[in-house]
Amino acid sequence: MTINSRISGFKDLSVVEKRKKIAEMVGLTPEQISLLNLDAVPRDVLGRMIENVIGYFPSPYGIATNFRINGKDYLVPMVVEEASVVAAASHAAKIARKKGGFFATTTDPVMIGQIQVLDIDTPFFAAQKIIEHKQELLEKANSLDPVLVKFGGGAKDIEVRVVPSMAGDLVVVHLLVDCRDAMGANAVNTMVEGIAPKIEEITGGRVLLRIISNLADHRLVRARAVFDKEELGGEDVVDGILEAYAFADADPYRAATHNKGIMNGITSLVLATGNDTRAIEAGAHAYAAKNGYYGSLTTYEKNDDGDLVGTIELPMALGTVGGATRAHPTAQISLKILGVTSAVELAQVAASLGLAQNLAALRALATEGIQRGHMKLHARNIAASVGAKGDLIDKVARKMIEEGIIRTDRAEEILKELTKE
Repeated sequence: MTINSRISGFKDLSVVEKRKKIAEMVGLTPEQISLLNLDAVPRDVLGRMIENVIGYFPSPYGIATNFRINGKDYLVPMVVEEASVVAAASHAAKIARKKGGFFATTTDPVMIGQIQVLDIDTPFFAAQKIIEHKQELLEKANSLDPVLVKFGGGAKDIEVRVVPSMAGDLVVVHLLVDCRDAMGANAVNTMVEGIAPKIEEITGGRVLLRIISNLADHRLVRARAVFDKEELGGEDVVDGILEAYAFADADPYRAATHNKGIMNGITSLVLATGNDTRAIEAGAHAYAAKNGYYGSLTTYEKNDDGDLVGTIELPMALGTVGGATRAHPTAQISLKILGVTSAVELAQVAASLGLAQNLAALRALATEGIQRGHMKLHARNIAASVGAKGDLIDKVARKMIEEGIIRTDRAEEILKELTKE
C-alpha cells in the first residue's frame, strides 16, 4: 500500500476526522478504529501482559506526518504526554522532504547474550578453550530454537572477553544471536541458559548470570538527512544549530538533555508499537558513552550548499513479532498504520524520527528558544488543570499566551474573571 504522509490541514481536523482520515489511508477496520477510543482495550488482554492489573493509564496517541524514508512515505504513531513533540517531528520531516527525506540503513538484527564465568585461575587460557568449542556451542544454542533458525536467524558467533572486576577476573562469553523480526530477549535468554553447563564443563569455572544485554551494539541503525537552509530559516540558523550541537557533543550535562530530545521521538514510537522502551533507552544512552565520555547520538555538519547535514547512529532492538507487540491490539494497529514489514524497517523509521525530533529541538533552541512554542501548546493543559471546561480552556490559554504569562496562578485569575462575566 502506497500512501502520501504529507497531509495538508491534518492538524486542524477533529479527533474523529483524523481517525477517519487515517483509517481510509491505511485500511483500518471499524473494530480497529474502536480500539483507539479510551477504555477500549479488553481487560483480559491487560491481565495477560502484567500482574495485579487494576486498570490502565492512557496517554495521547498521535500521528506524525510528512515522513519520507528511503523513498517511502510513513504515517508515524506516537504515544507521548509532552506538548509539541508530535508537531515538532512532523515539521522537521517536512523540512527534510525538500532534499528527499531521510535515508536509513541497519546492520543485521543481532542481539548479545552474556554468560558470566567466575572462579577461573587462568582466564585467558579458558577464553581460548571456549573459542575452540565455538561450533559445538552454536549447534547446542540453535537446537533450542529451531523455529528461529528456520527463518534464517539463530546463534551466529561467539565472542569471549576477560573483564577485571571486584570479584576477580571474569570470563564473559557473548553469544551473538540473529533474532530476525523479534526483539529477541526470550530466545537469547533460553540459548545462554542452555549452553551454560557446557561452558562450565569446558572452563572448570562457575557460571552465574546468563542474560541478554541491552547494549545491542551489533544491532545498529543509522539515518541521515539534508535540511535545506532556507527551510530552516537561513544560514545563520544553520550556524546556530551547529553551535548548539557542538555544546551537546562536548558537555555531558547538555548531551543528556540533547539525547533526551532524540528519545522523545523514538520512545513515543517504541511505546506505540508495544516494544520495550526501557531497553531502547538503556541501550541508546550506553551507546552515547561508547567513546569513554557521554556525548551526542547525532552529528551535524554544513555542506557546500550551506545546508545542514544530520546523522544519527544507535542500537535499536525492536520487534514486530512476540511480546506486547503481538499481544496488545493497539500495537498491532500501530504497525498497520506504519505499514512496516520487518523489525529492520521499524528501526529505520525510529532512527529517522529521532533525528527529526532532535533537529526540531536544536532549531528551536537556536532561534526562538524551546519554551515559546512548547508553552503555547502547554497553556491548554494549565488551563484545564485549574478547572476550565469546554470553550473556557481555549479562552484562558489564549489570554495567557497574549500576555506571555503561562502559569497556574495566572490561569486561575483569568478563569475567575471569565466566569464572573
